Amino acid sequence: MGETKQRQAIREALERAARPLSPQEVVAEAQADVPRLGIATVYRALKSLVDEGWLAAVELPGQPTRYERAGKHHHHHFQCRRCDRTYELPGCPSDLQVPLPKGFVADDHEVVVYGRCAACARSK
Repeated sequence: MGETKQRQAIREALERAARPLSPQEVVAEAQADVPRLGIATVYRALKSLVDEGWLAAVELPGQPTRYERAGKHHHHHFQCRRCDRTYELPGCPSDLQVPLPKGFVADDHEVVVYGRCAACARSK
């Protein structure tokens, strides 16, 4: 059985965006292809795509979960404080040093940079 039109529109919206999207952003983007697409359908599809390993959840402090294609190399994110969009930052500095308390061992990290994206920085 093939993929539904709604689910295909959701996949295409995520690929076109090339940045992590919130469920509301997915609805707005995918409605270009399926105008009557609803948020409940998007939430179900996002959960299914995460379960299948096609999508990964992006968790940023104090923000709703966003979603991006899974299987990417380790990277960090930029959060625009003006438009609330999230962008991927390429890679990770290999010399990242974080002082840990004695006896602590880190096994992962996430860096989020905050500011204004290029479009928001241009518009005062």
